[in-house]
Amino acid sequence: MIGKKAKIIILAIVAFIFLFFSAFYILKINNMEKIIRQPIQAGKFYPLNPSELEETINSFLDSSGKPAEFSEVKGLVVPHAGYIFSGQIAARAYGNILGRKIGTVVLVGNSHTEGFSGLAIDDSDIWLTPLGEVELDKAMIRKLALEDSIFTDRQMHKDDHILEVQLPFLQTVLKEGFKIVPIVFGNSDSDYRLLAEILAKHLKDDDLVIVSTDMSHYPDYRNANQIDSETLRLIEIGNIEKLDKHISKTMKLGIKNESTLLCSLDSVKVIMELANMKNWQARILNYANSGDVEFGDKNSVVGYGAVSFLSDEVLNNEQKKKLLEIARRSVEYFVKTGSKLKSFDVNNERLERKEGVFVTLKKKGILRGCIGQIAGSDNSLWQNVSDMAVEAAFRDNRFLPVTKTELNDIDYEISVLSIPKEINNWQEIKIGEHGVIIGQGFNRGVFLPQVVHDTGWGLEKFLEELCFQKAGLDKECYRDKNVKIEVFTAQVFSEDDF
Repeated sequence: MIGKKAKIIILAIVAFIFLFFSAFYILKINNMEKIIRQPIQAGKFYPLNPSELEETINSFLDSSGKPAEFSEVKGLVVPHAGYIFSGQIAARAYGNILGRKIGTVVLVGNSHTEGFSGLAIDDSDIWLTPLGEVELDKAMIRKLALEDSIFTDRQMHKDDHILEVQLPFLQTVLKEGFKIVPIVFGNSDSDYRLLAEILAKHLKDDDLVIVSTDMSHYPDYRNANQIDSETLRLIEIGNIEKLDKHISKTMKLGIKNESTLLCSLDSVKVIMELANMKNWQARILNYANSGDVEFGDKNSVVGYGAVSFLSDEVLNNEQKKKLLEIARRSVEYFVKTGSKLKSFDVNNERLERKEGVFVTLKKKGILRGCIGQIAGSDNSLWQNVSDMAVEAAFRDNRFLPVTKTELNDIDYEISVLSIPKEINNWQEIKIGEHGVIIGQGFNRGVFLPQVVHDTGWGLEKFLEELCFQKAGLDKECYRDKNVKIEVFTAQVFSEDDF
């Protein structure tokens, strides 16, 4: 017979073994039960020792380059392999939110361990890592779980690494106090539009969306670089339809060992759809694959990409004034000397971005010239403003070149453009908010968003004039499925604003 004391010891040992090997355990804190998810991949995908883990992440961050400081990051696409393979790429993304105050981080990925219909949210109270506890946003989880196809089931998360590996990075770069909402797709169907719409409804201004995905799985090094480069480009421009076609076309090529281009494809589509809805701008931050690691096998690699999704990236008043000063000085110098002014005192990282821009000249409120570049160039924003100001003053064929006697009567307006995005239906255009590009063959025309305010046109009149007047096509060309329509937004400001 086993004595009472021996039974207690045996039960304690069994409980310890269960706790060690279980993904979840219940702990009483202040007489309240808390369900805690254990860090099942600590010591595998990333270091188990807290000091080593912190040192590893900080070394990645230190060597990832200076992050952009001029924009607000609303979402990230990051890889989820072992840190030794993808940690440096992930750090390039996480460096962009260093020190941010975030309310809730919505973590999204496609399940790598379970197959089920819909989307599963972990409803534990805490996720644990070697760096400490991270609380779940139970209020948001309850709201999301009321929606169709979304349910709570922590078991769907118990063996998966794809969201867990993001937490130590978040704990390192963010200020304390953030919460998480872990969501995985079951892979049996695609509800990306549903989730995008739901998140658009529930996300707060200080929330962040992180999509966890790797890219090409197992082609050789050269093929992975080529394939993933195009995948990232399509994510950046936000075209889900073209991304699907790219994936379908690539898989039909029979490239040796290529099994998937994005292992969390549905999740990537969520943030692309969300970005299109909220007018976030995607920026490719970095790319590498496992073949770039010192001991990596270049015959069979996995790709890792980092992408940030930024809010409108609004220029501040100081930056706007500087660009307007550059436009005016450029035109006045050219009028007086016949050559371009090359030297400007610009010490602002935001103005070094490569962005499309139009410069508009008005004389006593009447258009005097307008020329620009849709997608920027190899030059910085401030250089493009200087060049386009001179072009608008002297190369707009609708007007004679600006003369010295007119200089004091000229007012300047600048439109800094977002990256154009192709749409499938002209009715998606938001009149007064979207600039529009229409093109077919060699015919191409563009109207800035403010054209509507200047003319009072409705959407159909706006598009008819764009087709006929600017693109040289039939007035109703915008209804033709073979005509390409792209939209963009613009930050528009003028000297009258200050």
